[in-house]
Amino acid sequence: MKKIFIILPIAIYAGAAIFFIFLSTPNMEKENNNSPDSKTIELPEPEYDSDTSIEEAILNRRSIRNYKNEPLTISEISQILWAAQGITDEDGKRAAPSAGALYPIEIYLVAGDVEELSPGIYKYNPGGHEIIRIAKDDVRKQLSSAALGQNQVEDAAADIVITAVYERTESKYGERAERYVHMEVGHIGQNIYLQCVALNLGTVSVGAFDDMEVKEIINMEKDEEPLYILPIGVI
Repeated sequence: MKKIFIILPIAIYAGAAIFFIFLSTPNMEKENNNSPDSKTIELPEPEYDSDTSIEEAILNRRSIRNYKNEPLTISEISQILWAAQGITDEDGKRAAPSAGALYPIEIYLVAGDVEELSPGIYKYNPGGHEIIRIAKDDVRKQLSSAALGQNQVEDAAADIVITAVYERTESKYGERAERYVHMEVGHIGQNIYLQCVALNLGTVSVGAFDDMEVKEIINMEKDEEPLYILPIGVI
């Protein structure tokens, strides 16, 4: 009888411990809890070689505003986001230079017609090479309206919206931060252009838009300021 009395409390304690662990274990599905629409999507591994030389890409770089009514692939989106802000070494350095490696730039994807990707607004996470869905709506039409009616924003299969958190650079460089941030966003824009050439896609840099409308449409953080819209489409 003594063995029964000894084993029974141990069994009860072990069962309770397992039940507690079950309750406290987080959901293993990758989710971002900032919004009911949030979901993290891992992107395909980017390619590091192509049939287009850097010289050829520079030669053929043009601003293109007219696109075919065809979808982009998730691999093309992956490649463009990597070219914009992807991690390129073990120290966390990125595809575009940043003053002091402070990385004030944030990248959003407004997806409308992308294979294997629901329409919506996504934010790029360079560290995991993944996108976090922050809204399910196709807002290309609203974004075009905020961009003073520029049709290419609505007609593109997707739009890249680039924003900046100036405080990240100001913390080190003070009043010179603004020019450094604007240099950086120019580097990123050119990377996107050249990557689009290599993928036989078209883009154009859009800088004319209502800042507050874009902030509201994208639902970006309060400390972020929109700098660029780049429509992306098949040509």
